[in-house]
Amino acid sequence: MTRRTTRALATLALAMVVTLAVTACDAAGSAHGGEAVATPPLAEVTPLGDPLAWEGPSTAVAASAPIDPVTDGVQTLPATVTDAQGTAVTVTDATRILTLDIYGSLSRIVFELGLGDHVVARDVSSAFPEAAHLPVVTENGHDLNAEAILDAAPTVILTDSSLGPWDTILQMRDAGIPVVVVDSHRSLDSIGSLITQVGTALGVPERAAALAARSTADVEAKIAQIAAVAPADPARKLRMMFLYVRGQSGVYYLFGEESGADSLIEALGGIDVAGEIGWTGMRPITDEALVDANPDLLIMMTKGLESVDGVDGLVEHLPAVAQTDAGRHRRIVDMSDTTVLSFGPAAADVLDALAVAVYAPEAAG
Repeated sequence: MTRRTTRALATLALAMVVTLAVTACDAAGSAHGGEAVATPPLAEVTPLGDPLAWEGPSTAVAASAPIDPVTDGVQTLPATVTDAQGTAVTVTDATRILTLDIYGSLSRIVFELGLGDHVVARDVSSAFPEAAHLPVVTENGHDLNAEAILDAAPTVILTDSSLGPWDTILQMRDAGIPVVVVDSHRSLDSIGSLITQVGTALGVPERAAALAARSTADVEAKIAQIAAVAPADPARKLRMMFLYVRGQSGVYYLFGEESGADSLIEALGGIDVAGEIGWTGMRPITDEALVDANPDLLIMMTKGLESVDGVDGLVEHLPAVAQTDAGRHRRIVDMSDTTVLSFGPAAADVLDALAVAVYAPEAAG
């Protein structure tokens, strides 16, 4: 990862921590309010004959697939790893696990590795049913609560540095708790690596290998299924852009190459507009860049779209949107902030819901 991208990731992580705070307790809701209803599976809908002919927005809600733990493979501790920050960490006790990241992916991985019974608390994004009963150690959205963490008495903490303040993590290390920092760069291609890092730290590398293989195979199968409904003609493919918006803070970012959004767009059978214009990482979008890029479709986080009062508000806050084909035809797909870029074991379900929202929007709602 480039230094520029690393700085951009840090900036966006900070922005997300601050701005998600006011909406975190309702992160899984749809842009239309009320309780979210899962998008029907791609296999059960009829895709559009021409996605470019569609007018209007749609919302993708990934199905809440139950945990299917991998249990073959004996846990062996102590395990010594060199984490993503180059720190050597030895884990001797994994009976009380705490995982912390902005998307809840790490918690899901631990549960899928058959160690869910050892997870003692959760971040606010780890809201899948099997973890919902656990006490939350984040406050005001995604701020780490040192007292709550210590009360949970974890014997090991896994995080990716997306939650803060970082001093709280350092405080846990000073208290003698092993802290393993995994790679914060997320994409469809890095799912296997992320699972491997978690499983190795917790002494279950065999389970991690099996889960990584299963998750990767699920994603590859889903990409093939999407390719069957996406336009094959390059001229008819949707030119997509991932737009990160926080209206309350005046934050408007374009997610480009190496942000993870590029792999999502490619998996959806679209053309990554950011890649066309050489946009790397996450940077503030300008009116000129948006108009010149002229995407056919925008992908956004649900709370981001809500923060500007929906599609009409987006055009009002960012008038350049109206000068793009996406804005003119109101082709904007939103998905839960804590899901759309999670890139974990449930990534295939995320892709499925997004594909329906893109290629069968009437079924998505």
